[in-house]
Amino acid sequence: MPTVSPKPLFDPRQVPVWQIDHDLPAVPSSLLSPQALRARFLNPPVWQPEVVRESFSTERAPAQAAVLVPIVMRGPNACSPTVLLTRRAAHMNTHSGQIAFPGGKVDPEDANPQATALREAQEEVGLDARHVQVIGELPTYITGTAFWVTPVVGLVSSEMQLCPNADEVDDVFEVPLSFLMNPANHQRHAMDWQGQKRHWFSMPYIESRANPTSANGEIESIERFIWGATAGMLRNFYRFLAANPIP
Repeated sequence: MPTVSPKPLFDPRQVPVWQIDHDLPAVPSSLLSPQALRARFLNPPVWQPEVVRESFSTERAPAQAAVLVPIVMRGPNACSPTVLLTRRAAHMNTHSGQIAFPGGKVDPEDANPQATALREAQEEVGLDARHVQVIGELPTYITGTAFWVTPVVGLVSSEMQLCPNADEVDDVFEVPLSFLMNPANHQRHAMDWQGQKRHWFSMPYIESRANPTSANGEIESIERFIWGATAGMLRNFYRFLAANPIP
């Protein structure tokens, strides 16, 4: 799974936050509807991605990859869209426990990045392609592990049924798109690591849900610490939606 960096030798939650962009505007809810998102990709603004390459590197040969950015159309008239994310299985040798989009390395038989993203989403979480309407792509994101990742954005029907692959993911959850498209929730981190200055974004989200082990329907709070490549691609998505707002 190339959308996150290998398990670090540090806890990213413990690295101090040096800036939060409270001064930047959130993307208005009117621009997060399915119709507005389609229109944005059909008539894209002039803009530049903020994060193109992670601030550390490896000598490993580059590899092409793709992820699906699944926007689930929740709420009446899809007025409360969410982004579907996964937590990598704890037993994995790399990327264990990290938050990621469904996705992976391009296979020779894949026709294009969209085919890769849809295939990987099917394999990882059981998301059938018939429930996904691809509306566009974001610029390539280059990870520190030399994966050149194409984020493929798709609208996902709320009627979809998931069947997560326990060999690859421990959990599947959703975060409101409005939360992720608000820079007040974007934290900037920086530290010296292995002789290099490393910078990244995080977007910690506290999810409240029924405790599955409770007989009384108790509510539990779970921190979803979105960081690294996943947060970087979401930050680029914010820049794309916030640039030159559609009249």
